[in-house]
Amino acid sequence: MNNKQSRVLVVDDESAIREMIQFALRRAGMDVTGAEDAREALARISESKPDIILMDWMMPGVSGIELTRRLRREPVTADIPIIMLTAKVTEDDKVAGFEAGTDDYVIKPFSPRELIARINAVMRRTSPADDEGRIGAGELTLDTVSRRVLASGEEVHLGPTEYRLLEFFMSNQGRAYSRSQLLDHVWGTNAYLEERTVDVHIRRLRKALQPSGLDDYVQTVRGHGYRFLAGE
Repeated sequence: MNNKQSRVLVVDDESAIREMIQFALRRAGMDVTGAEDAREALARISESKPDIILMDWMMPGVSGIELTRRLRREPVTADIPIIMLTAKVTEDDKVAGFEAGTDDYVIKPFSPRELIARINAVMRRTSPADDEGRIGAGELTLDTVSRRVLASGEEVHLGPTEYRLLEFFMSNQGRAYSRSQLLDHVWGTNAYLEERTVDVHIRRLRKALQPSGLDDYVQTVRGHGYRFLAGE
């Protein structure tokens, strides 16, 4: 998705910061709207669903984290990528943000150039499939039509559960998920399984990717769960 097609919603209670971001993103060719709080943000979203949201963490009333949780609970807004704008940098803060459903962080203060780069990166990750149904990540290619997986051009043989797990990860690159979230997304909300089931299939997926040296794409997020990120 190119910049001219990207609809961005900037949610920040500080008008000077909000206007600065809007100005920079419009210069980059993006279609940008702003909101000063959660109520206005929800109104903007109902008028026109954005392609991505830039969310300030600390806002009066409903915080950015709580608004993110609300959006993730609603089917209509659950898939909107969200970048958190925050001065919070501790590991616990980041885990809390990822648990709420944040896709990425931009730490204040930041430059417009960095923000635009992060927006483009998240948009690529969250709009992964091409016109032929292929999803790429580093040296991995997943074909959702033929259900084949290639690592550096060589086919990787996966069981059906490992395939679904990898497809979900590659469709949501960079976002951390807890074991319970993975059970819901990959196995389904009606599957009553223990969380250690996820660990078993993660091990199997890593083992299948190991011969090609790509097993480190499936990363453990300490104190939380797992994420998929190519090349780190």
